[in-house]
Amino acid sequence: MRSVKSLIAAGAATLLSSAAFAADMAIAPPPPMYAPPPVVEDFGGWYLRGDIGFSNQRVKRLDNVLDSNYTSSHQNLGFNTAGIFGLGVGYKVNNWFRADVTGEYRGNSQFFGTDELTFPGGFNTDTYHATKSEWVVLANAYVDLGTWWCMTPFIGAGVGGARVSIANFTDHGISTPLVPGPALASLAFGDNVAKWNFAWALHAGVAYKVTPNFTVELAYRYLDMGDGLTGDLRTFDGGNAIVNPTTFKSITSHDLKLGVRWDLSSPPVYAPPLIRKG
Repeated sequence: MRSVKSLIAAGAATLLSSAAFAADMAIAPPPPMYAPPPVVEDFGGWYLRGDIGFSNQRVKRLDNVLDSNYTSSHQNLGFNTAGIFGLGVGYKVNNWFRADVTGEYRGNSQFFGTDELTFPGGFNTDTYHATKSEWVVLANAYVDLGTWWCMTPFIGAGVGGARVSIANFTDHGISTPLVPGPALASLAFGDNVAKWNFAWALHAGVAYKVTPNFTVELAYRYLDMGDGLTGDLRTFDGGNAIVNPTTFKSITSHDLKLGVRWDLSSPPVYAPPLIRKG
């Protein structure tokens, strides 16, 4: 009987000593958890851009000093569509405001027009032909209006300069007198002239972010490029009695453009810490 009690007492002592030892041991911390990836803020940064498109151009009227000889004029003027090719660099300030500087070449557009004029004793019909091209440099600012399903509508405005080149200008006229008599034909040429003007633009469009660094734009632009100018008109034999260049008054364009933007500020990429054993 004594031996049983001794065995129980020994077992109890062993359990108490084990519990005390366990109490003295430090509690192991829970296994480390991976921290969630940081939220990538859309801070500003530099970007490059490229644009292609086509133009739909207008001119208000053609002016020449010889027009003072006529009592009325009715003009019908127009341009063919031409290509647009541009490059630029910009900076995105924050989520809603960005700005860039762009330079573009606007390809040759064929100009055609007619002018029905009356003068004392008869009337005259002129037919015009020319080609026109431009270099345009603009400083632009844009406001992004919010993003839905990766699509961001925007509006903007720009100011700068346009180098308008008028080339190969011809004026073929036919004068018909009111009194019986033969019609008189004339042909005049204007030398090629390029001039710089103040230019301004209004933008509207939508951008689609394909990746964090690559965005595609579809945009409309209204562009005012000022006036174009020819050299003095001269006849087919080279004759020219007065200074009489022809002015293309108020050249404007409704442009449709497809653009791309490359963000040069790469966002931070989260990578989990390496775990090594041993």
